Amino acid sequence: MRSSRAKVLHEIAGQPLLALVLETARKLDSSRVHVVVGADGAEIRARCADGSDLNWVEQKGQLGTGHATAQAMPEVDDEATVLVLCGDVPLADGRTLAQCARASAECNCVAVVTAIAANPSGLGRMVRNDDGSVAAIVEETDATEAERQITEINTGILAAPAASLKRLLAGLGNNNAQGEFYLTDIVEAAQSAGVSVRAIRASSFEDFAGVNDRVQLAAAERRYQQRCAEELMREGVTFRDPARFDLRGNLKAGADCTIDVNSVFEGEVVLGERVCIGPNCFIRDAVLGDDVCVEANTVIDGARIDRGATIGPFARLRPGTELGEGVKVGNFVETKKARLGAGTKASHLAYVGDAEVGEDCNIGAGAITCNYDGVDKHETAIGDRVFVGTNATLVAPVEIGDDAYVGAGSTITVAVEKKDLAVGRSRQRNIKKWRSPQARKERERNRPSDGERKGLAPRKKRQRGDKPCADE
Repeated sequence: MRSSRAKVLHEIAGQPLLALVLETARKLDSSRVHVVVGADGAEIRARCADGSDLNWVEQKGQLGTGHATAQAMPEVDDEATVLVLCGDVPLADGRTLAQCARASAECNCVAVVTAIAANPSGLGRMVRNDDGSVAAIVEETDATEAERQITEINTGILAAPAASLKRLLAGLGNNNAQGEFYLTDIVEAAQSAGVSVRAIRASSFEDFAGVNDRVQLAAAERRYQQRCAEELMREGVTFRDPARFDLRGNLKAGADCTIDVNSVFEGEVVLGERVCIGPNCFIRDAVLGDDVCVEANTVIDGARIDRGATIGPFARLRPGTELGEGVKVGNFVETKKARLGAGTKASHLAYVGDAEVGEDCNIGAGAITCNYDGVDKHETAIGDRVFVGTNATLVAPVEIGDDAYVGAGSTITVAVEKKDLAVGRSRQRNIKKWRSPQARKERERNRPSDGERKGLAPRKKRQRGDKPCADE
């Protein structure tokens, strides 16, 4: 990976690779999950130790996959069936894994998961006998030229009865190019010991592809997102382009939702029915009701939005925002810890923070609630059917009663009672014959220098009663 970070902590969909593996393991109804870690164990455990069901095992010395597996076996009951997963194979299909574990338990055999790879370079090959049974797994570094032509590869995942696996691991050697104890040598050892071996072929190689560099990480990310998009489409969601969609958490969507390109969903997001998400939107930890429309380039974070609301384009809803039915929050409007009642509109260029806004209000362009005094946050309370004019400044804490009007350009610092018109502006003055900065610069540029002045007649001294010229 060419990184200071442990490989299994690199992320897909915002989660470490290992976290995805652990999630899959838990879905298999396993009685215990053992995680074998090496030199980066403390860092890995800090990121992924989110459950008491995990038994962390340290591998002292990197002596191969067989050695790593053996470190966990003292904690495993002899009657158990052991399924060995790889921390860098994050997308392993749960159904195939369950089939592998079930085959091992039912047949008291070693079961290995295989796949057909278009390009098997770098992967262990499955060598079969003439009758099709599994003969051995050969790592590429130890394979002959003929064996390297095999396209059936070992995924690194196997299942075996615990008692048999313990005996087989104890007999492994490290006579190979790497000088390591290979878990894959279990297959040949099992056959020598009279234990049968079954191959469970996965339907897709991409689901069992390992991650060893950034290219493979990106491929795994796209595969994961493809899975998520396909699952949502089967539930009734339309994607303008499923290849340009990113989910970094959980998304639940009702029927007939539409999601445009380059939209990102993070955390826990719930969409009602007929929700429309425009292009380039970011939505995190939010609930959107039926028929909500989110226009392009909108950010929604920690908000709850009732049915029929329209958001954006270029709007930002910050945590604590609650929008009632039919609310409109338009372009370049930002909200934070604000509740807007049904039918209220803030169509453009406004900030509403730490505010309670009633129903059917109008928040004009450039209007803001001044909620922060440099030390504390303060609240603004606005009643129903209030009209807040353009560029109004509401200095919290302040209350505005039902049906009140706030004149454009007003600064409001005291309460406005019901049905009052509040106007808080400085008195306008129009100054005649003023000179703009540009005109002053032009005058200075055209003023004669001292040298030029020497050849000029002296200025006439102004007498009392003379009117000054405009330039003076």
